[in-house]
Amino acid sequence: MTTSPADGQSTPLLEIDDLVVTFPGPRRGQGTTVIHGVSLDLSAGETLSVVGESGSGKTTIGRAVLGLAPVSGGEIRFRGRRISNVSRAERRAIATDIQVVFQDPYTSLNPAMRIGDILTEPLEAAGVSHARRRVLELLDAVSMPGDTVGRYAREFSGGQRQRIAIARALALEPAVIICDEPTSALDVTTQARVLALLDDIQKETGVAYLFISHDLGVVNRVSDRIAVLYQGRVVEVGPAHQVAPRPAHEYTRRLQMAAPLADPVRQRERRETRLALAAGA
Repeated sequence: MTTSPADGQSTPLLEIDDLVVTFPGPRRGQGTTVIHGVSLDLSAGETLSVVGESGSGKTTIGRAVLGLAPVSGGEIRFRGRRISNVSRAERRAIATDIQVVFQDPYTSLNPAMRIGDILTEPLEAAGVSHARRRVLELLDAVSMPGDTVGRYAREFSGGQRQRIAIARALALEPAVIICDEPTSALDVTTQARVLALLDDIQKETGVAYLFISHDLGVVNRVSDRIAVLYQGRVVEVGPAHQVAPRPAHEYTRRLQMAAPLADPVRQRERRETRLALAAGA
C-alpha cells in the first residue's frame, strides 16, 4: 500500500483541483452541473477509489480526466502539467500515460476484430517495435493463452474479456488506469479473480488506479484511499481502513449497509437492522 500525498511524503501523479463539470442544456445558460468543486489526488502505485450510487457523478470524473467530458471549472493536472481543456495534439501526447478499463467487457472489445489485432492496433499506432511479441507478453500478464490472438471476443467469457481489456489498457505501459466499474458486470467469483489480477499487475508495474465503483465492499478490498461522492460532491475521503469500517458521513453509512456480504447470516442480520432503523425513523 502506497503513501498518499495527504501524508506529505509523495508527489501527486494526478491532481484534480476544484473540478466543475457542467453539461450544456438545450438553451444557453440552461446547463446541468454534475460535478461541484471536486478535489482529489492520486500518487504513483496507489489505488484511489471514487465510490457513489448511480448518478453521483463518479464516471463523469473519470471521463473528465480522459478528456471526454467538459471541464467547466477547476483544473486537472498530470505530473504537474494541466491536461484539462487542452488541444487534441496535447491530449494525444498523454494518451499513452492514462488508459481506461470500461465497465462492460461485452461491448468494450470490437466484435469484428481478432484479439491479436485489437491488442496490436495501439502498439503499432504508437510505433512500438515487435508489436506481436508484446501482444503475447500482455496476454501472458493477464493469464490468457497465446492462441487468444486468433480468436474473437464473442468466444470468451465475461471474465476473460475483461482480462483482455486489461491487457489492452496495459499495452502502452501507462502510469494511470481508470477502472470504471470494471467488475460490476461479472459474477462474484470472476469479480474476485479480476480484482486479484489488478492487484498483481499493480505490484509488478507500479501503475496507479483511479477505481470507480458503486460498491463500497469492492473498493474496500482494493483501495489505498476512498473518496465518497454524493450528488457531485466529495462528502468523505480518507484511508480505506478508516472510511469503510468507520464511515463518518451518513451517506457513506448508507453505502456500507447496501454493500453485499458473502456471509448470508451477516447479510440477513444487516437487512434486519436496516428495517428496524427504518421502522424507528
